[in-house]
Amino acid sequence: MNKDFDKWNTVKKETHIEESRLYTVREIWWCRLGANVGFEQDGSGRLFLRPVVIVRAFGPNICLVLPLTASKQKHPLRILVGDVQGKQASALLSQMRIIDTRRLVEKVGFMNKQVFTELKKTLKDLL
Repeated sequence: MNKDFDKWNTVKKETHIEESRLYTVREIWWCRLGANVGFEQDGSGRLFLRPVVIVRAFGPNICLVLPLTASKQKHPLRILVGDVQGKQASALLSQMRIIDTRRLVEKVGFMNKQVFTELKKTLKDLL
């Protein structure tokens, strides 16, 4: 699997000079996840984007996110979360990570409250 780390490095440098974003728990955002090592979840396209849901705030600049996927692959660590911009999405529990809010690009909307509550419960059970 070839990854364009050089192109991601250019995007990462541009991301670093961005302003921090205001965010709220339960929001879904397009996020610059980048080109990552091995099986860590990557973003795609020229900005290395992937939708994420914000699970927990750790201040104005850092938050815990779960990447989302439209893949229909079944796995115990993929939790169906419903429609995100016209596609059925699942949260990738195995790929949760802390990000700087400068990685957040565009807010998509909010995750359904009931779905979010179930998602957090599943995450807690996992830990």
